[in-house]
Amino acid sequence: MKSTLKMLAIGAALIGVAAAGSAQAAVKGEVVKYSVDGQEFTSYIAHDDAISGKRPGVVVVHEWWGHDAYARKRAELLAARGYTAIALDMYGTGKQADHPKTAGAFMKEAIANADRMRSRFQAAYIELLQHATVDPDKTAAIGYCFGGKVVLDMARLGVDLDGVVSFHGNLTPIEKAKAGVTKAKVRVFNGADDKFVKPESISALRAEMARAGVDYKIVNYPGVVHSFTSPAATARGKKFKLPLAYNAKADGDSWRQTMNFFDEIFR
Repeated sequence: MKSTLKMLAIGAALIGVAAAGSAQAAVKGEVVKYSVDGQEFTSYIAHDDAISGKRPGVVVVHEWWGHDAYARKRAELLAARGYTAIALDMYGTGKQADHPKTAGAFMKEAIANADRMRSRFQAAYIELLQHATVDPDKTAAIGYCFGGKVVLDMARLGVDLDGVVSFHGNLTPIEKAKAGVTKAKVRVFNGADDKFVKPESISALRAEMARAGVDYKIVNYPGVVHSFTSPAATARGKKFKLPLAYNAKADGDSWRQTMNFFDEIFR
């Protein structure tokens, strides 16, 4: 228990660096509910109301466990950096998994086809665009694990985003990137020892992005495994006998690079 609490504290300290120096920050969070194909979804929008004027908007897509406090925390960190962020819900209100089998079932249902995946993403995306603080001409998306796949696929399908960032995401395309369709810049952060992402998947992604003329970058962290950005990963890995582990160094570096990427695409 003590080791888990220590790991959570380390994670909070590291990602909390993103908000350092923002003493005047007044991050506000609001729950938004909407329907997609007759099903209710619950997402969470965070922004800093001490900042005036419009700012870029960022979509945050959760891990396969579902829309949770971790995804909301990332949205709040983005808000503290001057963005408005929505932690979206890809599964439906109340659908949070407490076991890998349940998570897998939720995930498969959500990505059963490209239209379903895109409609659920875009419903939350529209909520973000309509927020009073958002500049609709400046948008991006980040995703973790399952969410990493979602944001990559949204870029592939041509959703109007300036950039997407995948953290330890599934790289298999629902549809391959196409020149003239995939316009978002792509950044991928992956653990080189991730058992769920084979080296051939990395090679295939490089070839796919190059063929489509996409501005992309892939960072492979040596010795790092799946779910390296989540402080809860190590405990979950032990509980379910899965190759998951938090890595503070990779988490901190990938976040810093993401913030630099956003500075680049939104300047």
